[in-house]
Amino acid sequence: MKASAFIIASAAIVLLLGLMHLLYTFRGPNLHPRDPALTAEMMKVSPVITGETTMWRVWIGLNATLGLGLILFSGVFGYLAICHREFLFRSWFLLALGFALLLGYGAVAKLYFFSSPFRGIVLAAILYLVGIVISFA
Repeated sequence: MKASAFIIASAAIVLLLGLMHLLYTFRGPNLHPRDPALTAEMMKVSPVITGETTMWRVWIGLNATLGLGLILFSGVFGYLAICHREFLFRSWFLLALGFALLLGYGAVAKLYFFSSPFRGIVLAAILYLVGIVISFA
């Protein structure tokens, strides 16, 4: 049960980050450029790959999918830790997949985001890893 608590805490942190990211994507100016002219330009210019969308719509879509991915991680691993502990902790594949995903989010956060999301993901990864270690102790 202790190992599950760490995975659940990790999932809760990631859920919070995902929900905040979705909120900031669709409400308020937090993820908007500081320069209104840049926002206006993003709403007009298409990416090289296609003229079917604008950079602004791509920006919103990528931010939304990031938030949804974080929520998906939380839902899957939180559910498994609560309802199917034995299954989760017997599956090296699932444990490694979850940890690899957190490491990937951590790397992206370090390279492209700012300190708060990076720290949140690092904390979630540490809690997740502690859960794995405790389960095999």
